[in-house]
Amino acid sequence: MASFSSINPATGETLETYPAHSEAEVEAKVARAHETWLTWRRTPLADRVRVLERAASLLGERSGEYGALMTREMGKPIAAARSEAEKCATCCRYYAENAEAILAPEVLVSDAGERGEVHYQPLGVVLAVMPWNFPFWQVIRFAAPAILAGNTGLLKHASNVPGCALAIERLFLDAGAPEGVFTALLVESGSVAAILEDDRVVAATLTGSERAGSAVASTAGRQIKPTVLELGGSDPFVVMPSVDLEHVARVAVQARTINNGQSCIAAKRFIVHDAVYERFVELFVEAMEGLVVGDPMDERTQVGPLATSSIAEELHDQVLRSVKSGARVLTGGDFHPAGERFYKPTVLADVPHDSAAAVEELFGPVATVFRARNVDQAIAIANETSFGLGASAWTRDEQEQNRFASDLEAGCVFINAMVASDSRFPFGGIKRSGYGRELGPWGLREFMNLKTVRVFSDGWQAGG
Repeated sequence: MASFSSINPATGETLETYPAHSEAEVEAKVARAHETWLTWRRTPLADRVRVLERAASLLGERSGEYGALMTREMGKPIAAARSEAEKCATCCRYYAENAEAILAPEVLVSDAGERGEVHYQPLGVVLAVMPWNFPFWQVIRFAAPAILAGNTGLLKHASNVPGCALAIERLFLDAGAPEGVFTALLVESGSVAAILEDDRVVAATLTGSERAGSAVASTAGRQIKPTVLELGGSDPFVVMPSVDLEHVARVAVQARTINNGQSCIAAKRFIVHDAVYERFVELFVEAMEGLVVGDPMDERTQVGPLATSSIAEELHDQVLRSVKSGARVLTGGDFHPAGERFYKPTVLADVPHDSAAAVEELFGPVATVFRARNVDQAIAIANETSFGLGASAWTRDEQEQNRFASDLEAGCVFINAMVASDSRFPFGGIKRSGYGRELGPWGLREFMNLKTVRVFSDGWQAGG
């Protein structure tokens, strides 16, 4: 029988093995999710809010436990893992506190004085296909609004974080959600299409690779089912002469190495004005070399292992291909002595614009630096990618700030700050980074029916 193993990427130790759910078990779980939705959608909003409030409390109380679980399963530094659990609690609280206002019917009045309303109603069972890199946050930012809206959720989590998947299912049960409101499915990726084709599953959301997103979108499209896709990113980080270079270089290192460099919104391409290029690169390389790489359970560690051996090998292959194309290694460029899944913080310069490091997503602590003569060239280099998730630009010049805000092609642009998701603001990308939005009021309404309701006093209205 198929199974899923939880393997510590820092040591290679198999922590636990979980049996995969059989076809019969999946059928029973899908049926339960649908049956639960029929009553959950009519459960008073105040009761659904209480579930999220309790989930927020439990996430805070268990942040140490959940953090250790994340670190053991996918290798993120323990301090970041605890912070991830706490961020999940903040998300649950945001939706609990704002749901009534966001979901209140909107009143519309025509020029003739006719009154109409827009009502928000849940769609049904939503399938979530989620990645391993933020094993709690990626799930909660889907689950909190979906559950609050009155939907029920099925989670197909990444195969290397089965413990996290089951822990989140238990979290919602402990928070008072009826069985079937949120269900983890321990199944292989090959099972996703059949689950999505089930008439009881009405929509899907996926965070992951372009290939996985394309497959889910194709299946959903044939079934006329809505999807939200959050895919890869190759975020630019633009540095102009007016800034404090020492400060910006420190932030740049954090922006590149967050989550061991395994983040879609990590800054990956550093585009620096000619006037400050040499000094910025000097500071940046020095700071990258000073990072503490090692045991992710050690509070002092800043960069832990990559999640799997294949991810580490792919990253190294991208570096080697880029160097072969003409890129120059300023620091790093090879595996770290800490272990086979550890990679040295790396900086590449003179990167050809058609090389692997320029056109592919680098999922690990590898940065590329580019020169720009002016704002126009910086924007051109930043937009020279098939991705469009986030972008960060650093300048004190108001005109430059306005240009970057207007012309950078991304779902979110941060001026003088590194890109980060926030429960209050919409999150998502354009181009090959996907479509749809998570978080904020927009995330709550993504999987809802926006129903127009108009009532006329005479009972009849001509129209087309």
